[in-house]
Amino acid sequence: MSEQTLQEELKVGKRKSAKPMLWISMISMVMFFAGLTSAYIVSQKREDWVSFDLPDAFYISTVLIVLSSLTLYLSQNFLKKNNWNLSFMLLITTLVLGLGFVWYQYVGFNELRAAGLYFTGPESTVSTSFIIGITFMHVLHLLGGVIVLLVVIYNHFKKKYSSTDMLGFELGAIFWHFVDLLWILLFLFFKFYK
Repeated sequence: MSEQTLQEELKVGKRKSAKPMLWISMISMVMFFAGLTSAYIVSQKREDWVSFDLPDAFYISTVLIVLSSLTLYLSQNFLKKNNWNLSFMLLITTLVLGLGFVWYQYVGFNELRAAGLYFTGPESTVSTSFIIGITFMHVLHLLGGVIVLLVVIYNHFKKKYSSTDMLGFELGAIFWHFVDLLWILLFLFFKFYK
């Protein structure tokens, strides 16, 4: 077997296994957040449960994350059409919107603190501990998405993707859209399940 044939077989094997492995990791993330939200629901029966409105910054961050998914979707479509420059520009826009999301999550944490709602300590409540904890865990996952985006941007800049070879871009996009959808579901959960 020649070296080139071996490389081709490895490439085919990577293509076949990459997406299923990503789906398995995303399912495990869903189970993690399902456990946290289940604990949130059970804890609502406690006498010391306090209901409150979500910080305004969480609404802004939600808009930013939805826009980031849109720009990434458009970037991928332009790459499929071999419009490299527009695809790259939209990819950078996705990164900026993702960083904006992280910033507004931080602003939201500060809004909660300014309202006297803390994660831990004598002034904390079970409900704020859950909301801040779950939101913080999501932000950590999104920061993982930012790292993935940086890798995709680097590879895109090096012109490693094309309309016929964009597996890395597709994997990054799937993960980014997943983390975005996860936040939207968590946001709606916190908004309507008080």
